[in-house]
Amino acid sequence: MSVEQHHDHTGEQPLGQDGSVPAELSHAGAVVDKAIEYMLGEQLPPLAIASALLGGSLGLLARTMDQTVMIRMLENAMVSVRAGELHPSNDRGGGQA
Repeated sequence: MSVEQHHDHTGEQPLGQDGSVPAELSHAGAVVDKAIEYMLGEQLPPLAIASALLGGSLGLLARTMDQTVMIRMLENAMVSVRAGELHPSNDRGGGQA
């Protein structure tokens, strides 16, 4: 799930007009989901997995976009968390990971 799924001011590809997810985003999401599934299968703690993924994501963003855009993206993530959008009960995957 992209934190920016409804906003395009961060440089991410927006959802299609029909609400569809761009193929590249869908593919990347599937790869990340498989990586998470694998790490959980290896009995790695969810906090370690999430921390590693977040650190890697921030590193990639820092190398590929302006700091101001990164800050807006992170602020939108905080808004989503505060609004309850990322609560486990809203997770289509059943609330795991």
